[in-house]
Amino acid sequence: MKCRFCKTELKHVFIDLVASPPSNSFLTEQQLNEPEVYYPLKLYVCHNCYLVQVDEYKKSDDIFNSDYAYFSSYSKTWVEHARQYVEMIILKLNLDQKSLVIEIASNDGYLLQHFKAKNIPCLGIEPTKNTAEVARKKGIETVTEFFGEKLARNLVAQGKTADLIIGNNVFAHVPDINDFVSGLKVVLSNDGVITLEFPHLLCLVSENQFDTIYHEHFSYLSFHTVQRIFKEHGLAIFDVEELSTHGGSLRVYASHDKNKMRHIQQGINVLLEKEKMAGMMGMDFYVNFQYKADSVKYGLLDFLLLQKKAGKKIVAYGAAAKGNTLLNYCGIKKGLIEFVVDASPHKQGKFLPGSHIPILSPEALTEQKPNYVMILPWNIKDEVMQQQSGIQEWGGKFFVAVPKLEVLE
Repeated sequence: MKCRFCKTELKHVFIDLVASPPSNSFLTEQQLNEPEVYYPLKLYVCHNCYLVQVDEYKKSDDIFNSDYAYFSSYSKTWVEHARQYVEMIILKLNLDQKSLVIEIASNDGYLLQHFKAKNIPCLGIEPTKNTAEVARKKGIETVTEFFGEKLARNLVAQGKTADLIIGNNVFAHVPDINDFVSGLKVVLSNDGVITLEFPHLLCLVSENQFDTIYHEHFSYLSFHTVQRIFKEHGLAIFDVEELSTHGGSLRVYASHDKNKMRHIQQGINVLLEKEKMAGMMGMDFYVNFQYKADSVKYGLLDFLLLQKKAGKKIVAYGAAAKGNTLLNYCGIKKGLIEFVVDASPHKQGKFLPGSHIPILSPEALTEQKPNYVMILPWNIKDEVMQQQSGIQEWGGKFFVAVPKLEVLE
């Protein structure tokens, strides 16, 4: 296997989570009686550019198909994050009715709806047909294709160049990272700006977020590696922000490298120094992560077994991809966790991949009155605890397993 950016032969394993079915491939009851395909979930780190990556065992067009079950609008926290971003970026870039905003991986229109409400022209690019159809019903023009240089050139041929290109939580999902960034440069107007948000590899390691590793994520990104990738394709990152979303993310701002209007901000050097001090420019940073993941696994299994022996009822909240990575790596099945609840009707009535735990509506919490509820999407634990505070009426408690096992009060 060669690095998907610099083509260096990969030799160093970052972590091996053995094998798992795709994390968003939820099953119907009928499919429970059919064979289930597992793919290796082993990550490597490139000793040349320090890009952490998984091989493309399952093709991206198989993952992001018409049965894709993740709809962004079901997270109130994420929709509000998008609204605040739109308010900020309109003022920052002076966007108006003459501008064009393109969002890559626009999902169900959770973000572009805020531009549309302000009459700013926008275009979504979303390969999953079911989420794209929801966006179209909101009046958002959406192209149902994967983004890359070919699509970018087609858009330019149609007279469409972007004053703003947005990519939230898509960069890590790209199998051909060079083709993707090349496409960004092609479709970006001369004075245009790109903003990408992606989970920060530094947070993944320091906060032991191994459950954010799954087949949809082909790359795990540090700032210095992303800066190097952009530079290779004639783009310059001129600003960066550290965000709390998804357990710690970065938002980078980029333009054409020949655009002298965008001045390099101080935050660039501050973050590069932060990564350097953490050891991210050396291999020692990457080689001990397996031990951290195994510690979570053993601690969670000990807790679950102890509670089950005591006759406690344990369920989970949130049929999230990260939760499926955790459950499958730990070998947890329906015997330990009775069911999981999720607010999305697109997931209810189905079963988690691998563990085959049934997915119910949140009303099941009140009906079943569990003793413990494990929050699988720990990044929105505050939102979940606020929405489901009623479990306190019967003495129920929430807990999380990442970055360490913690019963939440």
